[in-house]
Amino acid sequence: MTLPIRVLVVDDDFAVAQLHRQFVDAHDKFEVVAEAHTGAAALDAIDRLDPDLVLLDVYLPDFSGLEVLNRLRVERTSYTEVIAVTAARDLTSVRQARANGVRHYLVKPFTALALRERLDEVARSHDALGSVGRIESLSQNAVDDLILGSHHQSRTMPPKGLSAATLQLVTTTLGNASTDLSASELAAAIGMSRVGARRYLEHLVRAGSALVEPRYGTAGRPEHRYRVR
Repeated sequence: MTLPIRVLVVDDDFAVAQLHRQFVDAHDKFEVVAEAHTGAAALDAIDRLDPDLVLLDVYLPDFSGLEVLNRLRVERTSYTEVIAVTAARDLTSVRQARANGVRHYLVKPFTALALRERLDEVARSHDALGSVGRIESLSQNAVDDLILGSHHQSRTMPPKGLSAATLQLVTTTLGNASTDLSASELAAAIGMSRVGARRYLEHLVRAGSALVEPRYGTAGRPEHRYRVR
């Protein structure tokens, strides 16, 4: 059984913190382990509880959530995911949050659905990190999936007529290859037609997930060779 993702809710408004707790607890992959209403309380709770995720407000009564975030990144050796949930929409706040690793920034007021979508993305990243935890070397495509999440994944979704499962097989086979592959070599490796393999490879090239280079032989047309980007 997969353990739930443990969440700390940080907001100076007690009623808003309770509402955010309800939003999070409605998601079956998450559980709220505590609430904090000041920057100092947030840092203390993080040290004591080591949550996987912090829902962090920027406007706090003692010091800002951005200071909490900065100290979190400087002083802790373990990584904690942060979703900024705040009324702060100025460029400086957004830039500081982004520079400190925040990938999700929700501007108040927001809907339960908007938070649910961010939680879904965090859950997918959490699962992906767990699945590659013992792999020493990642392909560029795998790195992009972990760093960019659904923004990158949506670019590589197959168009009509292509299978998502086959696309994943093609991507994995190409990423695990020790050298670049032709469509014929890829087709032989996974048991499909050369024409079909080429369609998937060309889609990956258009999506920016693969590179293609012509290889000139002794005569005739050049052979196209593919590798992950």
